[in-house]
Amino acid sequence: MTETLDDRREAARKRIEDRRGFLPHLVVYLFINGTLLFVWANVGPQGFFWPAIVMFTWGIGLVMHAWNAFLRRPITETDIDRELARDADEAHRTDIT
Repeated sequence: MTETLDDRREAARKRIEDRRGFLPHLVVYLFINGTLLFVWANVGPQGFFWPAIVMFTWGIGLVMHAWNAFLRRPITETDIDRELARDADEAHRTDIT
Protein backbone atom coordinates (compact mmCIF):
# COMPACT_ATOMS: atom_id res chain seq x y z
CA MET A 1 0.00 0.00 0.00
CA THR A 2 1.83 3.06 -1.20
CA GLU A 3 0.86 6.62 -0.66
CA THR A 4 0.51 8.68 -3.78
CA LEU A 5 1.73 12.23 -4.13
CA ASP A 6 -1.91 13.38 -4.10
CA ASP A 7 -2.51 11.61 -0.76
CA ARG A 8 0.53 13.26 0.80
CA ARG A 9 -0.47 16.65 -0.58
CA GLU A 10 -3.99 16.26 0.83
CA ALA A 11 -2.60 15.28 4.27
CA ALA A 12 -0.25 18.28 4.20
CA ARG A 13 -3.13 20.56 3.21
CA LYS A 14 -5.20 19.26 6.13
CA ARG A 15 -2.34 19.93 8.58
CA ILE A 16 -1.93 23.48 7.25
CA GLU A 17 -5.68 24.11 7.53
CA ASP A 18 -5.66 22.86 11.13
CA ARG A 19 -2.77 25.17 12.02
CA ARG A 20 -4.27 28.19 10.30
CA GLY A 21 -7.67 27.53 11.86
CA PHE A 22 -6.26 27.58 15.39
CA LEU A 23 -5.58 31.33 15.63
CA PRO A 24 -9.16 32.39 14.74
CA HIS A 25 -10.43 29.77 17.21
CA LEU A 26 -8.19 31.23 19.92
CA VAL A 27 -9.22 34.82 19.14
CA VAL A 28 -12.93 33.97 19.32
CA TYR A 29 -12.36 32.03 22.56
CA LEU A 30 -10.58 35.00 24.16
CA PHE A 31 -13.15 37.54 22.93
CA ILE A 32 -16.24 35.59 24.03
CA ASN A 33 -14.78 34.59 27.38
CA GLY A 34 -13.50 38.14 27.96
CA THR A 35 -17.04 39.38 27.30
CA LEU A 36 -18.46 36.83 29.74
CA LEU A 37 -15.94 37.93 32.38
CA PHE A 38 -16.91 41.56 31.79
CA VAL A 39 -20.61 40.75 32.20
CA TRP A 40 -19.96 38.69 35.33
CA ALA A 41 -17.80 41.44 36.89
CA ASN A 42 -20.33 44.19 36.13
CA VAL A 43 -23.39 42.29 37.32
CA GLY A 44 -21.74 41.69 40.66
CA PRO A 45 -18.85 39.27 41.04
CA GLN A 46 -20.07 37.80 44.32
CA GLY A 47 -21.42 34.29 44.16
CA PHE A 48 -20.72 31.50 41.72
CA PHE A 49 -18.10 32.15 39.02
CA TRP A 50 -20.30 30.92 36.15
CA PRO A 51 -17.97 31.98 33.28
CA ALA A 52 -15.68 29.15 34.41
CA ILE A 53 -18.14 26.62 32.98
CA VAL A 54 -17.80 28.04 29.47
CA MET A 55 -14.05 28.66 29.83
CA PHE A 56 -13.39 25.11 30.95
CA THR A 57 -15.59 23.23 28.49
CA TRP A 58 -14.63 25.35 25.47
CA GLY A 59 -11.02 25.30 26.69
CA ILE A 60 -11.00 21.51 26.33
CA GLY A 61 -11.94 21.90 22.67
CA LEU A 62 -9.29 24.58 22.20
CA VAL A 63 -6.60 22.38 23.73
CA MET A 64 -7.63 19.46 21.50
CA HIS A 65 -7.49 21.75 18.45
CA ALA A 66 -3.97 22.86 19.45
CA TRP A 67 -2.94 19.24 20.02
CA ASN A 68 -4.14 18.18 16.57
CA ALA A 69 -2.70 21.23 14.83
CA PHE A 70 0.74 21.39 16.42
CA LEU A 71 1.65 18.26 18.39
CA ARG A 72 0.13 15.22 16.71
CA ARG A 73 2.46 13.63 14.22
CA PRO A 74 1.07 12.22 10.97
CA ILE A 75 0.71 8.47 10.44
CA THR A 76 3.58 7.16 8.32
CA GLU A 77 4.09 3.99 6.31
CA THR A 78 6.48 2.83 9.06
CA ASP A 79 3.68 3.17 11.64
CA ILE A 80 1.37 1.11 9.44
CA ASP A 81 4.03 -1.57 8.85
CA ARG A 82 4.74 -1.75 12.59
CA GLU A 83 1.03 -2.21 13.35
CA LEU A 84 0.68 -4.91 10.69
CA ALA A 85 3.68 -6.74 12.14
CA ARG A 86 2.16 -6.52 15.62
CA ASP A 87 -1.13 -7.94 14.30
CA ALA A 88 0.69 -10.77 12.51
CA ASP A 89 2.66 -11.56 15.68
CA GLU A 90 -0.52 -11.68 17.77
CA ALA A 91 -2.24 -13.90 15.19
CA HIS A 92 0.78 -16.21 15.22
CA ARG A 93 0.68 -16.44 19.04
CA THR A 94 -3.04 -17.26 18.98
CA ASP A 95 -2.50 -20.01 16.41
CA ILE A 96 0.11 -21.68 18.63
CA THR A 97 -2.21 -21.95 21.67
